[in-house]
Amino acid sequence: MLAVIIAIIVTAVITGLITLAFANNYHSKVSANKVGSAEEKAREIIDKAVMDAESRKREAMLEAKEEAMKTQNELEKEIRERRAEIQRTENRIAQKEENLDRKIDQVERREDSVSAREKNLEKQKAEVAKLSQQRVQELERISGLTSEQAKEYLLQTVEEDAKIDAAKLVKESIAQAKEEANKKAKEILVQSIQKCASDHVAEATISVVPLPSDEMKGRIIGREGRNIRTLETMTGVELIIDDTPEAVVLSAFDPVRREIARVALEKLIVDGRIHPARIEETVDYAKREVENTIREAGESAILEVGVQGIHPELVKLLGRMKYRTSYGQNALKHSIEVAQLCGLLAAEVGEDVRLAKRAGLLHDIGKAVDHEREGSHIQLGVELCRKYKESQLIINAVEAHHGDVEPDSLIACLVQAADTISAARPGARRETMEAYTQRLQQLEDITNDFKGVDKSFAIQAGREIRVMVVPEQVNDAEMVLLARDIAKRIESELKYPGQIKVNVIRESRVTEVAK
Repeated sequence: MLAVIIAIIVTAVITGLITLAFANNYHSKVSANKVGSAEEKAREIIDKAVMDAESRKREAMLEAKEEAMKTQNELEKEIRERRAEIQRTENRIAQKEENLDRKIDQVERREDSVSAREKNLEKQKAEVAKLSQQRVQELERISGLTSEQAKEYLLQTVEEDAKIDAAKLVKESIAQAKEEANKKAKEILVQSIQKCASDHVAEATISVVPLPSDEMKGRIIGREGRNIRTLETMTGVELIIDDTPEAVVLSAFDPVRREIARVALEKLIVDGRIHPARIEETVDYAKREVENTIREAGESAILEVGVQGIHPELVKLLGRMKYRTSYGQNALKHSIEVAQLCGLLAAEVGEDVRLAKRAGLLHDIGKAVDHEREGSHIQLGVELCRKYKESQLIINAVEAHHGDVEPDSLIACLVQAADTISAARPGARRETMEAYTQRLQQLEDITNDFKGVDKSFAIQAGREIRVMVVPEQVNDAEMVLLARDIAKRIESELKYPGQIKVNVIRESRVTEVAK
């Protein structure tokens, strides 16, 4: 039994060894096959890498050759360009050398010519000096005067002629300076007028207050007229209630009182409660409102002109001038305009602009109180300026702006000029209807006096006169002379603002009748 077991064990061991041997042999064959396949693949990869390397090497060599050829071509091109440039430079240098040689030859020839001329001039100078000495001797012999005596006589003659010429020159210079001064002054005035313009209002001593209905007139009058009497007493203004529909007229010489009455009446009409107690309250309120308006108008004028340091009372008086007019021109606007013109004129002539504006703004300050006090607006203006500590220059400008006294400064003269410009410019002041129609009639009468004039018409508010002539008596050439003669006569006989255009019209008509 034991032997059997040992035999089985030996058999199993032998079997295992055989099996192991077969397994190792199989694995070695498989490994050998795999190694052979790997080596074959490795050889393929190496062959491919070698081929790729050879291909890339050839490509790199080709690229290197192309780059080298390109670089060589560029170098050859640059060398050719530089050689061409060097050749051109050499040609230019050679040409300049030729020109230089040619100029050197010319200079040498000129030097020779100059040297010859110098020698000739020396000879001529010697001859001229000899001839001059002979001439002087001959002149001394003929005149009987020595050269010194002749020089003295000549100097005296030249001095007298120079004095005469200098006197003529001075006279001409003075006349030219006056002409240029007048021209320059006109230019300055024209520029100042063009730079400054202002609105204007109509002259009025009455104000019209519209009513919502005629029934309101009875309420304003009140029982037995007590309302209207209270209003007239409180304001100092006359109320005119006539047949004018839906309107009440306020009449007063004092424009401030008239304004207070207008404001009060308008508020009463809006309120509807019209009785003496209410009238007193409304008039007091209107006075305060108008005073505020006056103060604001004065301050606004000062700011507009750019003047500082004016006394508050003078500011109020300036504001009162808002309701004062002269020949249709608002006094406050006129003062502002004069101040602006004074500033422009002062800037042109080199004077103090602020001082000139101050004088122009205050020149008519007396008009603010001339309806309350005795005296002209100039006297009252001087008193006010002295009272509120204005400088003597301002006082003299106020006193001299109408020529009552002599101006002490150039600024006073500027105020005179600016005041005249503002008052005389076209449209600044309103003409009366009688003066306006009379001027138009005179204009037409002047033109009608000329021979050959058929009709004339003054148009454009007197700024143009149209003259119709008889074609048989005045030809085209004579029209020019006729227009000039009419213009000259208008200038000599009429006074007018601005310009008047003379328009001469000659018309020829040919008429035929068709039958």
